Amino acid sequence: MADNLPSEATGDWWRSAAIYEVYVRSFADGDGDGTGDLAGVRSRLPYLAELGVDALWFTPWYLSPLADGGYDVADYRVIDPAFGTLGEAEKLIAEARELGIRTIVDIVPNHVSDQHAWFRAALAAGPGSPERELFHFRPGRGENGELAPNDWPSQFAGSTWTRVEDGEWYLHLFAPEQPDLNWAHPVVRREHEDVLRFWFERGVAGVRIDSAALLTKADGLPDFVEGRDPHPYIDQDEIHDVYRSWRAVADEYGGAFVGEVWLPDSERFARYLRPDELHTAFNFNFLSCPWDATRLRQAVEETLAEHAPVGAPATWVLCNHDVTRTVTRYGREDTGFDFAAKTFGTPTDLELGTRRARAAALLSLALPGSVYLYQGEELGLPEVEIPLDRIQDPMHFRSGGRDPGRDGCRVPLPWTAEVPAAEPWLPQPEDWAAYAADIQEVDPSSMLSLYRTALDLRRHEAGFTGSALSWLPVASGVLAFARSEGLICVVNLAAEPAELPAHSLTLLTSGPLDVDGRLPQDTAAWLRA
Repeated sequence: MADNLPSEATGDWWRSAAIYEVYVRSFADGDGDGTGDLAGVRSRLPYLAELGVDALWFTPWYLSPLADGGYDVADYRVIDPAFGTLGEAEKLIAEARELGIRTIVDIVPNHVSDQHAWFRAALAAGPGSPERELFHFRPGRGENGELAPNDWPSQFAGSTWTRVEDGEWYLHLFAPEQPDLNWAHPVVRREHEDVLRFWFERGVAGVRIDSAALLTKADGLPDFVEGRDPHPYIDQDEIHDVYRSWRAVADEYGGAFVGEVWLPDSERFARYLRPDELHTAFNFNFLSCPWDATRLRQAVEETLAEHAPVGAPATWVLCNHDVTRTVTRYGREDTGFDFAAKTFGTPTDLELGTRRARAAALLSLALPGSVYLYQGEELGLPEVEIPLDRIQDPMHFRSGGRDPGRDGCRVPLPWTAEVPAAEPWLPQPEDWAAYAADIQEVDPSSMLSLYRTALDLRRHEAGFTGSALSWLPVASGVLAFARSEGLICVVNLAAEPAELPAHSLTLLTSGPLDVDGRLPQDTAAWLRA
């Protein structure tokens, strides 16, 4: 299967790749301790190859106290012992490559763990020390320094500042266990460039950049003022110098970047995708769109338009390890994505959500650019309501218990219908046996079979190549567009069945057509004109 790899000479595999996100802790348990690990991933590489993905994106697998699911990194050059060893990671990268699957690792540049050697040294060294210059330590305000240095809002709930024993405060845009780095310091920049080289030299093909727009902070760390431009810590102009230097490193190895960039301004967003910066960035506009034909078409058009000036490919994402799973989200009355909608006991119609998720899969896979699948998406897994005494996500605790957090989309995958030998680190619902991979792989009507067929067609049908897309005239509530070589994708979001455009062959549908050959509501079809 190695011959299926796109040409090394072109270096553009990332423009159209189907990339599968692996949340290692919940993917596959290789040693039977209830926690996913690298041995488990290696054992499931044939499954991933048969699924038909081109690359694997691994969320952080580094040494970490797991205060935030591994996004609190203590050492980038050490694999967390719960997952395995560096040697195992190197074997995994090589074995996946032999099956035609590239590897993308996750880098978290905005912050490190409070157990990182740098931060421990900074605490020990005290105020005014060079060690503290690698972070944002400041004296407090107020008569006795008892007030935080500024009023910046946290990306999680709560304060962005924590006071240490000597009276100084340190900045953390996320949890207190995740101190922010000072990207104005040359040592911070050199270290991250060295980390990039470390992983490129071990065979990774790309890097996903967490919270990519947050690194640099305004001089003096001024107070936050709603509506002020520029924002004091989001999308500072100086951040582009960082990514230009990173791009030079990636170009040495033929590596690619995908950035987690949440920005409402399309022009500002596109700056990250200039030819000397990041290769791609996640498309949250599409992910957050409700199940509505007008809104979805607008999201697609805006996405393609904002990428076109810089010649970058779009990315299409339905869910990831931070958001409510697609089946659940599309089965709710309000199908849009909103962190505030993550509430306990939100009513969900799973039959409706599954039907829409199947159609959305064909929609996203038919669009020009690269596509990301979150593990379990191919099994049609719903969000899980985690018992209160089992919740681990800091978002839940920092919200005072109002937000259930993200654990519900991180429950370990059901590989077999049998009860796991060891209790998973997050509980699987009793009815998850019906979603098991071993059952779905022999069911031609399953979600897994749909994804396997769709990914195979996407790889081998000529119509999925190129970046062209033209909309076709259809009834209200229906989306239809043509790609190259006569490929047509139709998605019916209207209440009534839709007539299919003229075509010579039906390649795939997300559900059966009606008795008159029309496309039912919440169903998608791929056609050859």
